[in-house]
Amino acid sequence: MSKGKVLVTGGTGYIGSHTTVELIEQGYEVVIIDNLSNSQAFIVDRIEQITGTRPKFYHFDLLNEAKLDEFFAANTDLKGIIHFAASKAVGESVQIPLHYYRNNLVSMINLLEGMKKYNIENFVFSSSCTVYGQPDELPVTENAPVKPAESPYGYTKQVNENILKDTIKSGAKIKGIALRYFNPVGAHHSGLIGELPIGVPANLMPFITQTAYGIREQLSVFGDDYDTPDGSCIRDFIHVVDLAKAHIIAIERMIDGKNAEAYEMFNIGTGNGFSVLELINSFEKTTGEKLNWKMAPRRAGDIVKIWADTTIGNNVLGWKAEKTLDEMTGSAWKWEQNYRSSAEAK
Repeated sequence: MSKGKVLVTGGTGYIGSHTTVELIEQGYEVVIIDNLSNSQAFIVDRIEQITGTRPKFYHFDLLNEAKLDEFFAANTDLKGIIHFAASKAVGESVQIPLHYYRNNLVSMINLLEGMKKYNIENFVFSSSCTVYGQPDELPVTENAPVKPAESPYGYTKQVNENILKDTIKSGAKIKGIALRYFNPVGAHHSGLIGELPIGVPANLMPFITQTAYGIREQLSVFGDDYDTPDGSCIRDFIHVVDLAKAHIIAIERMIDGKNAEAYEMFNIGTGNGFSVLELINSFEKTTGEKLNWKMAPRRAGDIVKIWADTTIGNNVLGWKAEKTLDEMTGSAWKWEQNYRSSAEAK
């Protein structure tokens, strides 16, 4: 028997597809809305291959209010929404800020208005550690101040947290959890789904795997003179499957009435900082592939180091990251090889 129906927006994307798999495997019925602006429709087939269940897929844009209202009217039994759908490249957001503001903010407003109209109570928001900027203290806790954003993308995460918080405070019968996560990498152990950026990757891990596969000529490591042990930037890398599981725990927390407040937020990371060079070393070790990489000058907007204090997420949310850095890099390479040899990549 199903535990209930959950909407995953952006469910064919990287984190959305992994979360959809975890939801189905834990007994939920999943419906997906995605406009396929940064993902591929065949991912629905792959989700079915992994789980044996095909999620219902709606192909439209959340900015389309009429379509969204039609969707809600046909799915009045939703237990909750996990919201991933957003434009997400930091550099691109600087170049086309209006697109990011319209896409990321208006889609959030449309969803919350639909929730109010159709009495849907539970909302998990895909936030980001970018809201902290360069923290004054490490590891960074949920109580750290939110710094001025470095990019329009980062600012939309901050504003959407406030939109959710203010909507709840206004008396709407909505419970919300914002998950501020760090740097997701890796792929499902099956190798059937993983990170699939369209065009040149904006994130480090797919650039590494595409360089190893020969799609990219060379990987640049931006900066070797930072105040870190090996001079390269430090990030809290988290396996995407661990991250997906946090979303299921968050939605269940609200469905089961275990949330302490109507609005909560949690850091989702490993609590460990790994440098860019450590990630490269792990990849070379787990795969046996020698990467063609070079040192390059620092890149504007990059923060030096950040990793999470996961105490509240571990103790209050009841979630803990389990997978190692080597599992992250090894699974990412398995996905890259499987995808490149598949019919969909041809």
